[in-house]
Amino acid sequence: MSQFVAGQQQQQLTTASDSSSSSSSSSGGTTTTSSKINPKVKDTLPDNNTIHQSDELPVQLLHKTPIVQKLWRTRDEAKRRVKLGGRISGTSDVSLAAAKILSDAASHSSSGSSSTSSDYNFAKHGKHPRESEVGIPYLFSQDQFLLETYRNPWGEMRFGKILEDLDALAGNIAFNHVVSLDEEVGAMNPLIVTAGVDRIRVRQRPDIGIDQYLSGKVTWVGSSSMEIRMRIAAGEANGPEWLEAYFTFVTLHPETKRAIPVPPLLPETDEERVHFELGAVKARARKEARQSKAQLGRPMSEQSLKIDVRAAQLLEEAGMLLRMPSLADPNTMLMDQTAQSNAMVAQPQARNLHDRIFGGFLMRRAFELAFATAYLFGGDKPRFLEVDDISFDKPVDVGDLLVFKSLVLYTNPDGRNLGTYVDKHDGLPLVNIEVECWVTSPETKKAEVSNFFYFTFALPNKTSCRRVLPANIDQARRQALRMSVDETQAELRP
Repeated sequence: MSQFVAGQQQQQLTTASDSSSSSSSSSGGTTTTSSKINPKVKDTLPDNNTIHQSDELPVQLLHKTPIVQKLWRTRDEAKRRVKLGGRISGTSDVSLAAAKILSDAASHSSSGSSSTSSDYNFAKHGKHPRESEVGIPYLFSQDQFLLETYRNPWGEMRFGKILEDLDALAGNIAFNHVVSLDEEVGAMNPLIVTAGVDRIRVRQRPDIGIDQYLSGKVTWVGSSSMEIRMRIAAGEANGPEWLEAYFTFVTLHPETKRAIPVPPLLPETDEERVHFELGAVKARARKEARQSKAQLGRPMSEQSLKIDVRAAQLLEEAGMLLRMPSLADPNTMLMDQTAQSNAMVAQPQARNLHDRIFGGFLMRRAFELAFATAYLFGGDKPRFLEVDDISFDKPVDVGDLLVFKSLVLYTNPDGRNLGTYVDKHDGLPLVNIEVECWVTSPETKKAEVSNFFYFTFALPNKTSCRRVLPANIDQARRQALRMSVDETQAELRP
């Protein structure tokens, strides 16, 4: 049976709409391993390439992209092999536990303490990066259904789908690093959760007409967290890279939900050592950023004072727009005037293997709103360049009412240097979008922010764009803080 026919059959099982008011896209179809795949990269795909609906497989595999389906199926089968699949319990507060670990990380790291259970001797042996390495191909040349799943209206790659795949792949990589076939380790059943996304960058627009290869591995390990680097290459595993992504995961004790040690990482090659050192530098920068964050009852740090000075300057610049808009610079506008939003109910088809809403799904919805916001603001089909500093602060459950709010946080009308990784962006106007995801409860009249997302787009056919200015001190601080973070990030990236 051809892959296309197999994809059609799976599509009949998983058909779902992807409109602005629905929760998830339909997906199905199959891919097979390519003869060009690097044999050094661990192949995650089972021998039987068609995904069949079965009582033994999680129903969450349905309604996901073909790549997510395969990755999750592989992870589920691996859990079964180490007798973990049926023993996961009490995971309802996993996301909250991970968020608390991040919020307490500064004090823990400064004191050298660890939230390790005394009976959990988990990180006895180090692992090499190659032991966590996972790869999976996009055989667009062979699977028409797969191609259609990832194509946007302009015949280019639909990046929202790629974000879903990255989140799923990172989970498999983290699982490979943390979980061992050793019965003593396996019996403890550690919980591995996404803590955040450091940065995802796109070098250039990929050609969806040719096959692509997604792969990644652990690049840095701290006491209870690990950094994962992923890449997408054109054609085959060793082809030219056009996307890189960094995710951070934490490992929790299955009962206490407290952080436990991650197996140490043992870099072997010069490239792996460079990535490890860079990961350590970024970890220190994140720690300093947490420590410098303003808190009630604590003196403001030097960095916080600089941000406040910058915020005051931005608000002063906006004064003319606020008081005499008819006399203001026509190339400026207020931040509020760029806002967009949409709302939806989180449907069960968007849940992950732990029955929470899939983080990749939230990233895709945020990306699509950000893209539309940049398009409406710039009057030009935007080119996606990067997404930065995604936080997972609160869990999202099936049935939650989600409100996504976006706005243009700031712009660079004359361009900005994003590093040498991103091709051909010098001098292009840049639009920086902030998206908030709110979990809203009309019954209790409460709402909490679940996620923040920060996207950067270029306007490839424009020579300039309007500057966006704050309307109040809160917006001014948000704008100044984001500018400062982006400038710091640029120093940490080639």
